Amino acid sequence: MIDILEHINAVQREVSRTGETVTVVMRRTYRAEPAEVWDALTDPERMRRWFMPVSGDLKVGGSFQLEGNAGGEILECDPPKRFKVTFGGPNSLVELRLLPGADSSTDLELEHSMDAAPAPGGAGALWVGPGWDGGLLGLALYVNGELPADADPTAMANSAEVIKYNEYSVRAWIEAVRASGTTSEEDLLSTARTSLSQYAPDATL
Repeated sequence: MIDILEHINAVQREVSRTGETVTVVMRRTYRAEPAEVWDALTDPERMRRWFMPVSGDLKVGGSFQLEGNAGGEILECDPPKRFKVTFGGPNSLVELRLLPGADSSTDLELEHSMDAAPAPGGAGALWVGPGWDGGLLGLALYVNGELPADADPTAMANSAEVIKYNEYSVRAWIEAVRASGTTSEEDLLSTARTSLSQYAPDATL
């Protein structure tokens, strides 16, 4: 069983907006050293265990494709500290940063910036934030040894438990966007309903 509130509260979420660029920043601490977390994030055989299959030329200047999801170009890579990629298009940038934490832990920071986000103002965070929450959850379960050897991330993503987690995630992002003051309440709630319909179809505001 997943402790939904524990995992939701383990993530710090921030939303900002500069002109037409919306930026989402997420932070979470993992109980593993940076080299271990880095390997889980970049080794294709390990990624399929907790995230999804990835293919491509996985080096700076190369490209990647997540199975059934976005692809992009690898812009920068400094193992085991950080990498930066385009994600789904040239104006959508994702950077992951790893810092050593206390007691052999790792502080992970994910930053996703989007030009002309697909929703008004900071509400665009509701299009991507819950998806990244799911990824950070899968990574936590994996590095904590809580995923069985035959775990299927796709099946997990469609389970009632994870869909409930998604609902809590969307609600957490509503509060993060609201706190950022980057969009109107009307646009926030309209986008939140769309986000819920995608990530937790039976939930309502």
